Amino acid sequence: MNRPIRVLVAKVGLDGHDRGAKVIASFLRDAGMEVIYTGLRQTPEMVVNAALQEDVDVIGVSILSGAHNTVFPKLLQLMKEKKLSDVLLTGGGIIPDADMKKLNDLGVGKLFPPGTDTKEVVNYITNWVKENRKLL
Repeated sequence: MNRPIRVLVAKVGLDGHDRGAKVIASFLRDAGMEVIYTGLRQTPEMVVNAALQEDVDVIGVSILSGAHNTVFPKLLQLMKEKKLSDVLLTGGGIIPDADMKKLNDLGVGKLFPPGTDTKEVVNYITNWVKENRKLL
């Protein structure tokens, strides 16, 4: 791999709590990844357009608002429209286990609840990118 893994960390909708997203962004940077943080109150369209413009390998969404069953399918739809089929969509937050399973079945990558060891997130992203992306 000749360049760092590029991760877009996003907060979608009216969810105004971004401490967790910032903590994850910091750990991913410490692990050698290049992180782009979109900030609060992004729309799914803004997130996917930023991912396209930034040529990211991963989109990570932090969601605490309960809108995960709306946000993740919309992101997947937009990613498909923009031909981002080789970009990982993952995330974390307050998401019930049954909803995580349903979202995984739709094509969302692993979702991480609060308290997940950050090494698990780093390892998951690193392994997924090695297996699924062709990095220059």
